[in-house]
Amino acid sequence: MNDDKKRVVVRRVASNRHDSAHGGGWKIAYADFMTAMMAFFLVMWLLSSATPKQLKGVAEHFKMPLKVALQGGQRSSTSVSVIPGGGADPATKQGEAAYADVREDSREVQQLEAMKQRLDELIEKSPVFAQFRSQVLVDITTEGLRLQIVDSEKRPMFDLASATVVPHMRTILRELAPMLNDWPNKITLSGHTDAAPYAGGDRVYSNWELSADRANASRRELAAGGMAETKVLRVMGLADSMHLDKELPRNPINRRISIIVLNHQTQERIERENTGNPGVARSGLRVPGVPALARAKAAPAAAGSAAPATHPAQVAQGSTATPEPLTR
Repeated sequence: MNDDKKRVVVRRVASNRHDSAHGGGWKIAYADFMTAMMAFFLVMWLLSSATPKQLKGVAEHFKMPLKVALQGGQRSSTSVSVIPGGGADPATKQGEAAYADVREDSREVQQLEAMKQRLDELIEKSPVFAQFRSQVLVDITTEGLRLQIVDSEKRPMFDLASATVVPHMRTILRELAPMLNDWPNKITLSGHTDAAPYAGGDRVYSNWELSADRANASRRELAAGGMAETKVLRVMGLADSMHLDKELPRNPINRRISIIVLNHQTQERIERENTGNPGVARSGLRVPGVPALARAKAAPAAAGSAAPATHPAQVAQGSTATPEPLTR
């Protein structure tokens, strides 16, 4: 063979395309992606089921920088929690303090639910309530546990256009009194009427006076049944301003007595209002900036928030007009 004509040999390594397309690297990336998506949807589910107060507490908990959490400093908490919570001032309701309020609210909701269950059992099992079950409504509102005793065309709670309690209504109220007395929460009472006006108009004796008189008559029956007078924070007459049946203002169910077992927040708010100064807390501390003149003006307003329970004879002195009521 001639040396000038050397043969060149090229060796090509055949690639296995099947093996390269199905390597294991993409599986790790896919697993990481699925884990991240699962964590994302889990967080979204938790956020959708949390209350606004819980969300606020969690947000405050993570506002503090990691460096402050580890080394201390501004916005660090003085608590002994394993996970420090923040707040510019530990006395303010931020961080762990706010989260503690959320836990307290949750406990109070559970207590109100337990009260409702106990009350439902009493209404279902007691022979006193057996025939009046349809006239007693129990639910939980933003103010607390609400118990409403509604009127019926065949079984009214009061005499016609009067605050005189009929015997079966007296029995219901006196049966409820011991249970209301056992609970630590205070209560409010409000009277409601339907939209039927007096023939003589509102100048002599109106639904405002009637609803307030009926609320006070209910309070007296509860006291006679054993409930302490100090349990009552407020008695109101709301006339026909708040209907259960808005489409039929003269429906008998609009005539009712509403008893609310107050939650902690509402009770504190009413107690502050009753002092005539919304800046006075339960501890007696006064918030600066509320002038004495404003407090003096607010006091009679708070005391007169309920409609006056005035007897018709007192209103109609010097007049021969006699109120001619329609159906009440």
